[in-house]
Amino acid sequence: MLLRSVGVVVVMWLLATLAMAPLRAQDVPGIEICTVEKTMERRTSCLQSNVDFLQKTIGKLTLDHQQKLDAANRQIDALKTGVAGLQKTLGELQAAQAKLLDDLKKKQDAPAQKDAKDK
Repeated sequence: MLLRSVGVVVVMWLLATLAMAPLRAQDVPGIEICTVEKTMERRTSCLQSNVDFLQKTIGKLTLDHQQKLDAANRQIDALKTGVAGLQKTLGELQAAQAKLLDDLKKKQDAPAQKDAKDK
């Protein structure tokens, strides 16, 4: 029971401190409905605020997408370099395989020719 009373006191104290704190109006940036404004000055100001918000948003998105494109281009360049290296290695391996097959054929043909000369 005592614990419950302490809990109630703490909650009441928190609510009291929040109620005494000065509340400030915050202008949250975003699109506002400007048709509700009565005077032309307030409506114009509202529309200008919307335009500014949209321009800032477009600027941020442009920068973000440009950074993503730059990162993708760097990754593409790295992958192209990797592919070029792999193509070079593949060419070297194919050349070595062809040489090995030629050497093997020569070795197989040499004993056959030697046997033919012996007969």
